[in-house]
Amino acid sequence: MKTLIIALCAGMVMMGCNNMGKGAAIGAGGGALLGAVVGKIAGNTVIGAAVGTAVGAGAGALIGRHMDKVKAQAQAVENAQVTEVQDANGFDAVKVTFDSGILFATNSSNLSAASNKCISQIANVLKQNGDVDVAIFGHTDSTGSDAINNPLSQKRAAAVESKLKALGVTTIKRVEGQGSTNPVADNSTAEGRKQNRRVEVYMYASQAMINAANSGTLQ
Repeated sequence: MKTLIIALCAGMVMMGCNNMGKGAAIGAGGGALLGAVVGKIAGNTVIGAAVGTAVGAGAGALIGRHMDKVKAQAQAVENAQVTEVQDANGFDAVKVTFDSGILFATNSSNLSAASNKCISQIANVLKQNGDVDVAIFGHTDSTGSDAINNPLSQKRAAAVESKLKALGVTTIKRVEGQGSTNPVADNSTAEGRKQNRRVEVYMYASQAMINAANSGTLQ
């Protein structure tokens, strides 16, 4: 297993760093096995459509190219940090992170007036890409107890979900509050805690996108 993983990952590196190359490598590498490994390394096994059929190299390349376009659109959203991740199938996905301070007042789950513009912009991106599934995760820093942090993170994720749905987004598949369990920075510093207080919106390939890629019709 270790030998196979190393060989497949090395092949991905040799094919280049753009999404199209990585998508092709994943497709050629057999899909589910490599996808589970890459997803676990990236810490994003919770997102990704269950692939019902084998995905070839050509289909993987089309998904990678399509997600490049989605990422470029997301990068125009105000106050958003956009990064590329992998879903549970190893396909390229897009993570959009909003600092909770941009969206909410302290200890509140009510979206602020200042959040309207960036939420409206990300809604427009999602509506333009109806073949992209969406997951929303709320996070807190480690200050306070789980009894406070867990429901607060869930309510904040749900508030973003409600706003996006009100704006016409219909592709949200998962909404979850993770409290302080998934930090991205050091909770012992003020800057680290600020980074950990966040809402993440993931955009990843839906089964419809995978099917279109397999048939060669994905643009």
